[in-house]
Amino acid sequence: MFRKLVAVTLFVSFIAMATSGLMMFFIEKPSFTIQMHPVHKLFGLLLVFAVIGHLILNYRALWNHLKTRSVSIFGAGLIVILVLLYGVSLNNKVPKELAEPMDALAAKVESRE
Repeated sequence: MFRKLVAVTLFVSFIAMATSGLMMFFIEKPSFTIQMHPVHKLFGLLLVFAVIGHLILNYRALWNHLKTRSVSIFGAGLIVILVLLYGVSLNNKVPKELAEPMDALAAKVESRE
């Protein structure tokens, strides 16, 4: 039963994250991003827990995949790209005079939920 619940949660969370993320990607308006933020944040959290459950249930298969040299190199490359993008993002600060009103708006939108 746990496996089935994890699978359904993983599937629905992926659909929610993918659709909300794609909408935010293509509708490049900060107001829309703030509007979608509660959905994206909640299902992101569910996705994390579902992935943890999935990894617990399937760690042997993942470990076997990682024993293949090309797969390990590909995975390492993705991790390098992820770390570099985090570095760029974290060093690209939003000016305080813009960040504070945006944060206040996001808090206001989320409090209506």
